[in-house]
Amino acid sequence: MKAPAATGRGTDQGRGQERRMTGATVWLTGLPSAGKTTIATALAQRMAAEGHRVEVLDGDEIRTFLSAGLGFSRADRDANVQRVGFVAELLASHGVTVLVPVIAPYADSREAVRKRHQAEGTGYLEVHIATPVDVCSARDVKGLYARQAAGELSGLTGVDDPYEVPEEPDLRIETHDRTVEESALLLHGLLKERGLL
Repeated sequence: MKAPAATGRGTDQGRGQERRMTGATVWLTGLPSAGKTTIATALAQRMAAEGHRVEVLDGDEIRTFLSAGLGFSRADRDANVQRVGFVAELLASHGVTVLVPVIAPYADSREAVRKRHQAEGTGYLEVHIATPVDVCSARDVKGLYARQAAGELSGLTGVDDPYEVPEEPDLRIETHDRTVEESALLLHGLLKERGLL
């Protein structure tokens, strides 16, 4: 029997098999210090222990290695989100669950990523890490809120730069009311419910 011809993204048959291996992108959006990366890391560790193929595309690492040179204007933020979205979709199309803890403050940027996934037939979930700004400011993991308050930093998302809250995310997690483990378990439950685990 003749094997199907290969293409750059794999054959249709091959891509379908990979998708049945639960490949999908899970975008965790929220304010700085909301807990996006912490939750994604906890979930990734659990998924890896269960034998799932999982990757975390951390926003800070992406800024360093993929989007170096981009600033924080609206156009640059959009370009960063689209780059991350492209990489996430590519990995997801090969059977990887991709956890993306990236702020992505603008709804139209997030929607463009969702539409790209839909066009490619790849799973996509949007998760709002809905931590109030006062809680994020108290956590201030990277010292951004303190620098903004001292006048050393401007354009901080959710403070003096916009953050457009998702209107209908697939899941909204209020981290100030639960532990990291509880938050990760909620997200794990969503993946199981959607047939992605």
